[in-house]
Amino acid sequence: MTRKKVKLAFITNDSARKATFKKRKKGLMKKVSELSTLCGIDACAIIYSPYENQPEVWPNTMGAQRVLAEFKRMPEMEQSKKMVNQESFIRQRIAKASEQLKKQSKENREKEMTEVMYQCLAGKGMQNLNLGDLNDLGWVVDQNLKEINKRIEAFKKGASSSSSSSALVSQAVAPPPVEQKPVVELGLEGMQRTQTEWFNDWMNNNTSEQQIGFGHGDEMIIPNFNDNHNSSMWPNAFFP
Repeated sequence: MTRKKVKLAFITNDSARKATFKKRKKGLMKKVSELSTLCGIDACAIIYSPYENQPEVWPNTMGAQRVLAEFKRMPEMEQSKKMVNQESFIRQRIAKASEQLKKQSKENREKEMTEVMYQCLAGKGMQNLNLGDLNDLGWVVDQNLKEINKRIEAFKKGASSSSSSSALVSQAVAPPPVEQKPVVELGLEGMQRTQTEWFNDWMNNNTSEQQIGFGHGDEMIIPNFNDNHNSSMWPNAFFP
């Protein structure tokens, strides 16, 4: 459950004010201790209250005196540069709230004129608008036209880049031209002459088992016709 936002105003009830003082003082001391330990900086806290005779000091009297002495050694302009009292704190809060109100009023006015623009596009007249409304409406129309033109330009750039990239891809995918090698036609007589020459060369050079390589490591062994082979070496169709 979230904590309810507390109104920053003086608490009129004595018991409630005293309880709030004790609770906030304990939290303040804890925060100063955490700030000094985590960030390694010199800090001190001195709190006076009508409920105690002596002020409460953190971390101790000597530590507080050392921090105050270092503060007093600074120039007066530096001392008051970030010093805040109750009046200045309230003025800062008022200025911040005024800036937020101005920003919100501008956003509301822009939304209102946008709605009027859509009503005019739907056919509703502008008879009830004064000069200030017309000026604000013109500003809203100009802003919308600029946004439309910006989107159109972005769309054109995207279309042109996509078409150029597709052209590059089509050029890269196109296969290279295949070189056509000439075809040698020997004819029937040429094929017979080539086979006859090969057979004559083989018969003249054959003295033993002839090995013919096929170019891929495979070899075929052809037996010598001068050797004596039994009938099992050859089919009966050739040697009856």
